[in-house]
Amino acid sequence: MMSFRRLALALLAALSIAAFAQDYPTKPIRMLVGYPPGGAVDVVARTIGQHLSDTLKQPVIIENKPGAGTNIAVKSLVDSAPDGYTLMLTANALAANMALYTPVPFDAEKDVTPIAMVGRIPVVIAAGASTEFKTLQDLVKAAKAKPGTINYATPGNGSTPHLAMELFMRAAGIQLTHVPYKGGAPAITDVLGGQLPLVAVNALEVAPHAKAGKLRALALMSPSRSAVLPGAPTIAESGYPGFEASVWYGVIAPAKTPKPVVDKIHAAVQNALASEDVKKRISDVGGEVTPGDPAQFAKLIHDERVRYEKIVREANIRAD
Repeated sequence: MMSFRRLALALLAALSIAAFAQDYPTKPIRMLVGYPPGGAVDVVARTIGQHLSDTLKQPVIIENKPGAGTNIAVKSLVDSAPDGYTLMLTANALAANMALYTPVPFDAEKDVTPIAMVGRIPVVIAAGASTEFKTLQDLVKAAKAKPGTINYATPGNGSTPHLAMELFMRAAGIQLTHVPYKGGAPAITDVLGGQLPLVAVNALEVAPHAKAGKLRALALMSPSRSAVLPGAPTIAESGYPGFEASVWYGVIAPAKTPKPVVDKIHAAVQNALASEDVKKRISDVGGEVTPGDPAQFAKLIHDERVRYEKIVREANIRAD
């Protein structure tokens, strides 16, 4: 049985945490982003951050810490005090990097606290307008006829589009040859120039070229169509029901962040996601709002970790 002294200390600690959460926040909050300014993740972070600032009545300062596949930003988060004043808008790399990097840079299921899911942006398989691939079925047929002879570009080894394509190749029973680039823009440039026939990137990067008739979006790797590519079919519509490979976003904090603080931030994020402004900004970058509580987000991180570990091991993938 717990002694009176231990019980008193436990009650005092609980009351202290409750009082801290009630007053939280009393100073500016940092939101880390593991990518450079201007990209889709950065746009989403700044949009969410503004709404959090309005709700929590404190500035939310976006701090871009690109590098090492977002590991630099995650390390900064993990090393921060678990007090709710350092957050991060994270993406798939949080789950994938544990398999891609040696030594393992962190354990996302032990070192961070999931707070809220935010949204998803589909990965798109796109072909150059001058290629013979008019549909995803055309690509699959050609790939089965000549395994390994069709090249596709991605933003880099271990990137979400690369992992998505590896998963798709197994689902379709085909073999394509991966050509990694240092980012989506140079990958698209070479496909536009005819050096490669295919590219896998997020919907936002494909949209302007598809609208200009220079790229043909063969399929969205998402359950529903995208507002920025309304004419592009989903992967399920193209013959692969149940398959999904999207870029997802969520808000995390360091491990051991007090639950009352987590609950307060989660409620503020939900308030942001309910606003028409946030829905529009996320739609404008090719995505959709997908709210979720901490338990749902924790399950997503675990499930994605398991999925990525399997594909990284089977395909022998290493990050650039």
